[in-house]
Amino acid sequence: MNAKSYVSADAIRSDFSAAMSAMYRDEVPAYGTLMSLVARVNDDTLAADPHLQARLAATDSLDRISEERHGAIRLGSPEELSMMRRAFAVMGMYPVGYYDLSTAGVPVHSTAFRPVGDAALKRNPFRIFTSLLRLDLIADETLRNEAAAVLASRQIFTVRAIELVEKAEKDGGLEADDAAEFVREVLETFRWHDHAIVSAGMYKRLHDAHRLIADVVSFKGPHINHLTPRTLDIDKVQALMPEEGIAPKAVVEGPPTRECPILLRQTSFKALEEAVSFIGDSGDWKAGSHTARFGEIEQRGIALTPKGRALYDKLLNDTRAVVRPAADGSNAAEYEAALEKVFKAFPDDWNEIRKQGLGYFAFSLTEKGRTATATATDIETLITDGHMQFDPIVYEDFLPVSAAGIFQSNLGDDATQEFVASPNQVMFERDLGAKVLDEFAHYAGIERTSIEKCLGTTNMAVAAE
Repeated sequence: MNAKSYVSADAIRSDFSAAMSAMYRDEVPAYGTLMSLVARVNDDTLAADPHLQARLAATDSLDRISEERHGAIRLGSPEELSMMRRAFAVMGMYPVGYYDLSTAGVPVHSTAFRPVGDAALKRNPFRIFTSLLRLDLIADETLRNEAAAVLASRQIFTVRAIELVEKAEKDGGLEADDAAEFVREVLETFRWHDHAIVSAGMYKRLHDAHRLIADVVSFKGPHINHLTPRTLDIDKVQALMPEEGIAPKAVVEGPPTRECPILLRQTSFKALEEAVSFIGDSGDWKAGSHTARFGEIEQRGIALTPKGRALYDKLLNDTRAVVRPAADGSNAAEYEAALEKVFKAFPDDWNEIRKQGLGYFAFSLTEKGRTATATATDIETLITDGHMQFDPIVYEDFLPVSAAGIFQSNLGDDATQEFVASPNQVMFERDLGAKVLDEFAHYAGIERTSIEKCLGTTNMAVAAE
């Protein structure tokens, strides 16, 4: 009897990412415009910087950039989150990191589902930033209970999608026909629905509590609210968006422009006001509108160590103590100037970042290191002598303050509200049904493995510092 031939999780993820992109392009035409702009900017950036092109090619990062996407969804219940984890696992996507957005006035906590292995990331680094609504943060008890009842009554996955997840778990994979059907069925969870499952009156009450609460509770499922390509020059994209008829948000979220990019920079265009219908008093449909879906662009830099991240967080807090960016963009220039000035305290040189232990790097042997005999006994000498080289490890995750800033800018100028900061990773992981991966340990492991590979190849007993 022939063994079953299962489609790899990487292939399923790639197919799902492509299907999601095609669906979102149909639903939000401005996304297609954005994709074309990003592709043009990336081509121009690579053409102007042969060294960048060579290093990306050497680290197997060049091919993936044009295919790279991240999306975001907002779920309403622990059951939805748990089932989503199981569906993403079929695609080789696992929860990494815990993000508490209540500290920034958004009543959710989140994780990012993504591939974690080097080969899987190179194949397709598709990520979904997944938030769970914090019903416990809704002050109005009556509204909180009504929202919980609405969420309990809906099923965001098709019956067949659930069956195929269970089959993949039982059998250890899916064959080609089932894998293709799985992609089609799970995609339905992310599709836009223009008919709400609440009345206009309840929508208004949810909306008044927080616009994001209305977005999560009012619809049949967690429509994908943005899909994000990766650019190599976010400042250029930001400047060119108006020429394409797209109005960008006032400031780029994250660190300032740098020679050596760190962490994550993001911008977006304003969310669309879309026609929806609400349930009327007599069971008929009443016309209305809803604002949720938008376009986003990101530029990724190096993953920072705990020491580097502590410095980043301090500098960001220092900047916001001077000037906090207004949702309407009225102080954008003042904020950007302060950000640029304060962040001069963060080294803008790869070697200095490495020597100060601020970022994670992948080490590899140079041509000299592969062919010559090295007598050094420490990494610094091996690098100085030209036997070893290092490249920044791409930050694959997210920044809670930046995520909240994107949410708020697209929920409206009056969306910023105060919630008591209440991180609760224990509760989140209970609802998730699994532990989230610690991103710092993950990046440290990648760096350590690259060093060990170099030293094993050269048979040198060098202690990693």
